[in-house]
Amino acid sequence: MSAVVVSRFLRGVNRPIICVIRDHQRLYCRVSRLPPRTLSRPRRAKPSGSSSQNGPSVPWAERQPSSQEEPDFYLSGTQVDGILRTNEQAVVNPEFDGRGPSAVLRFESNQLAANVPNEDRRSAATCLQTKGMLFGVFDGHGGHACAQTVSERLLYYVAVALMPQRVLEEVENAMESGRPVPPILKWHKHHSDYSYRKLTSLYVENLRVFWQELLQGEESGAGGSMGPSDALVYAFRRLDADISLEAQAAQASELMRSAAVQAAFAGSTACVAHIGAEGVHVANAGDCRAVLGVQEEDGSWSAVPLSHDHNAENERELARVRARHPKAEEGTVVQDGRLLGILMPLRAFGDVRFKWSQELQQSVLENGCDQDSLNIFQYSPANYLTPPYLDVTPEVTYHRLRPKDRFLILASDGLWDALGSEEAVRLVAEHLTGLPMRAPVSASERQVSLGQMHTLLQRRRARAMPPPDTNAATHLIRHAIGANEYGELEQERLEAMLALPDDLARMYRDDITVTIVYFNPNISKHSST
Repeated sequence: MSAVVVSRFLRGVNRPIICVIRDHQRLYCRVSRLPPRTLSRPRRAKPSGSSSQNGPSVPWAERQPSSQEEPDFYLSGTQVDGILRTNEQAVVNPEFDGRGPSAVLRFESNQLAANVPNEDRRSAATCLQTKGMLFGVFDGHGGHACAQTVSERLLYYVAVALMPQRVLEEVENAMESGRPVPPILKWHKHHSDYSYRKLTSLYVENLRVFWQELLQGEESGAGGSMGPSDALVYAFRRLDADISLEAQAAQASELMRSAAVQAAFAGSTACVAHIGAEGVHVANAGDCRAVLGVQEEDGSWSAVPLSHDHNAENERELARVRARHPKAEEGTVVQDGRLLGILMPLRAFGDVRFKWSQELQQSVLENGCDQDSLNIFQYSPANYLTPPYLDVTPEVTYHRLRPKDRFLILASDGLWDALGSEEAVRLVAEHLTGLPMRAPVSASERQVSLGQMHTLLQRRRARAMPPPDTNAATHLIRHAIGANEYGELEQERLEAMLALPDDLARMYRDDITVTIVYFNPNISKHSST
């Protein structure tokens, strides 16, 4: 029976897929939407008895290893919940942190992998030398190495750029004299979040060079602290430059060199929010997204975008990329909706294949680098004439908090492939208030027959049931992969999507990372006043 289910599941899919393959290895792969939401009922369970890739040992969290074996699409409700909740995170902030009221009361986060290992990363930290909190979502491609590097380092660069000169001097003096360095960030990590501890010395060395240049006024121009907007832009650019230089420079060990080269040749988009008493600053490079959940005076909810996707669907972004190259390349810079026909995001960290000259790429890869062990393959995109074609400069937006601003959703495009911004806000609002909200009646609902009305009413009644997840990020992921065409959860679809083998899962969905930040209403009232 399960073979019939997977056959129907595969035949029902009609979606564009772009893959770049070299020597049977996938370099880039993007899909645009989830499969049709129709599945037949599977018939039996088959426990797996092993541990998950990114979390604690749970007997049901590992999918079938290969589509060569007959997959079983039945999972119990307990198994489904276990898989979805493996990477859950919930952090509550004190309303007053000793320096005044906190802008953030709490946040919730979760991840669901499609790639093995997961190519998404997330970060959250409190700024200890300045006020505010930092949140980031990072969507890697061509491997997880770049997203991993950016998730560990970018918030430090932002925090340092925000620090006033007096504090920078204290940090540098402590480093110079060998005394304990004042802590810069308080990290909020999940136990499954990765960490490249063996590369700490390299990261600290280049971060120190950054704050030394800030002290000399070489970056800010005044030797003082930057505002959040400038700090975010400088941090993005500087970290990307460091990633590029580290791959070219000699390193202290082969491990450090390998990690540096992998990070540079992989890529990652990034969406980072700085939230403080002055409001929300969002820096975005790529196709992750930040959406504000707003409760209007009449009790209704609306979604306010605080970022714009940097892909070929954004006409302004498309024009920006084309304007940087000769008129003769206008038809080749972006082909089939992708940069040089390969890469969907038009801004990203790393991805030196789209930034360096071909001579530099060849020199770095051939200079004592074991390309096979690093899964790096030499290839030249067609029409690679006037690099760089890609940069990481973020688009920064600012929003002054108001009493009606309730939460911020930061998520990788794996979520937005399945849910629109308005739908995501509605789901979080329902979860927050416990009150189901009537979704607009779809065209298909207007055409139902009397015989179908009973089923439709049952589905609408189901929406009045309490959500099964206490974590709103999990609530969003559950709906992203398990909702049918009416926006209602369908258990069979959810089971099938979670039971897909590793080598099939990425064909049907992307890695999904979600962080939801809830604002302190006292801060927003003070800000609006």
